[in-house]
Amino acid sequence: MTTTVYKTIQPPFTLKFWEMSKKELREYFRWFQEVIPERIAELASAVKSSPGFEDWKSDYTPASLNALGDWFATKVQTRLRTKDEVEEIAAESSLPRSARELTDDTISMAMDIAMYLSQVLLQNHPALKWDQAFGGKKYIDYGQPVLVGFSDGIPMNPVRVITTVAYGLVRGSYTGKTLREMYDKLQKQLSKAEPLRV
Repeated sequence: MTTTVYKTIQPPFTLKFWEMSKKELREYFRWFQEVIPERIAELASAVKSSPGFEDWKSDYTPASLNALGDWFATKVQTRLRTKDEVEEIAAESSLPRSARELTDDTISMAMDIAMYLSQVLLQNHPALKWDQAFGGKKYIDYGQPVLVGFSDGIPMNPVRVITTVAYGLVRGSYTGKTLREMYDKLQKQLSKAEPLRV
C-alpha cells in the first residue's frame, strides 16, 4: 500500500486574528468555508492511507468520529518552541508554558478534523449554522468561524476545540475516544426537540 503524502493547510492569512482588519477577517471566513470540501478530502486520503484505518469513511456520521479520533491520537507530534516564540509568550503572560509546540502537520490536521467535526454537527443538527465572532478583540474567538445554535447560547469554535484536544493528547489527558465523547456532549447542548439524524 502506498502512503499518501499529507499536504498541510496553507491559509493565505497571518491567523493573528486580533491584528487583521474586518475586511481580512471576512475574507478569511469566506476562504475557510470554501476550503472545507478540499481539506476533508485531504484528511480522508491521509486517514485511509494509514495502516489500520483503510476502511474509514468520511460519511459525516457520529460513528465516523470514533476511528478518526483514534487516528489523530497516533499522529499528534510536537517540536521545541523557537526562541522568538518563547519570548513572545513570555511577553504576553507570566504563566509557565511548555517548551514544546504542536508541529505544523499537527496543527493542520487539527484544522482539518475541526472542519470535518463541524460538518458532522451541521449535517446531523440543522439548527446549527456558521457565524463569525466579533465583539471586542480580547474575545478568545475574535474574527474566527464559529458554530451557533446550541441551546446554551455559547458559540463553538471547532478549530480551537480540536487544537485543545491535540494538546490534551500530547499531555495524555485525552485519548482517541475524546473526539466522539466531545460530539456526544455537544449533542446534549442542542435542542432536545430536534430529532437526531443518524
